[in-house]
Amino acid sequence: MMRRRALLALASAMALPGTALAQNVWPSRPITIMGGFPNGSGVDIYARKLAEPLSRALGVPVVVDNRTGAGGNIASDHVAKARPDGYLFLFGTAGTHAINASLYRTLPFDPFQDVTHVALLGDVPNVLTVNPEKRPQYRTCQDLIAAARARPGALNYASTGNGASTHLAGAQFAAAANIEITHIPYRGQPGAMGALLAGDVDLFFNQTGPAIAAIRQGQVRGLAVTTRDRVPALPEIPTVEEACGLPGFESSTWYALFAPPGLPEPIQRRMNAEVNRIIAEPEFRRWLIETQGITPPAATTPEAFREIHRRDIERWREVVRRSGATVD
Repeated sequence: MMRRRALLALASAMALPGTALAQNVWPSRPITIMGGFPNGSGVDIYARKLAEPLSRALGVPVVVDNRTGAGGNIASDHVAKARPDGYLFLFGTAGTHAINASLYRTLPFDPFQDVTHVALLGDVPNVLTVNPEKRPQYRTCQDLIAAARARPGALNYASTGNGASTHLAGAQFAAAANIEITHIPYRGQPGAMGALLAGDVDLFFNQTGPAIAAIRQGQVRGLAVTTRDRVPALPEIPTVEEACGLPGFESSTWYALFAPPGLPEPIQRRMNAEVNRIIAEPEFRRWLIETQGITPPAATTPEAFREIHRRDIERWREVVRRSGATVD
């Protein structure tokens, strides 16, 4: 009888994802990184780049699954309610887990509590872009501001969706410059970029990663970056403070890796260590900085990431309030 009970206890322990036995054999099957934005978005590009070396490090396939919609909330809600067994992670952003906390009147999950903080992946600036063929008159940021002041509300700007960083950067810019420009949201980066290339909109505060190639090919003109310092990948483009005469202007976000709440700490620590090791590799770091315009994270522990997340929820709450943006 005692031997039978011991065997039953062992079988039960092996079935539980949070036990030491389950953690010791993790990972034993493919891992999914879920994203909330379309193929070709900055999130998608980074997630797929990270998946390959992460798969080699963990010894199992790491696949990317994008579930788009509701500003990333569909994917975020799915992961928030998933089993914390170490086989599903979320490629989140300051948009999905800091901005959305204030932007949406109600959410089906708590952006701060319903996650396990795994690792920061980098700081993401935006770049103010125009189409030089469709809008040749906008050669500088000052040209753009002058045109907007001459015709309040006539100029419009694309975004990747209501409340996205590409929207709020434009709202911050309009408030700081004391101009009125009309916001036109699109579903994701490809749609917004397509509108700029087609001449349907006047400007777009695009994320640097998807914008760099178009800038280098001359398809779009970069007028200013939204960080305090110039972006190494685009050293020729001044900051908003320099180019637009708006002291102290800054509007950047971050990418991060989350897991469902309750992820066992050994899995959290292992994934954190592997991600940070990959980001620190010279080739990967060069890719981040030079081709995506992303600054590798200074904070590398889950605890430091959690504190940055907490502060950013408060910071973006004020930006959202001033922008007047809301989503039901």
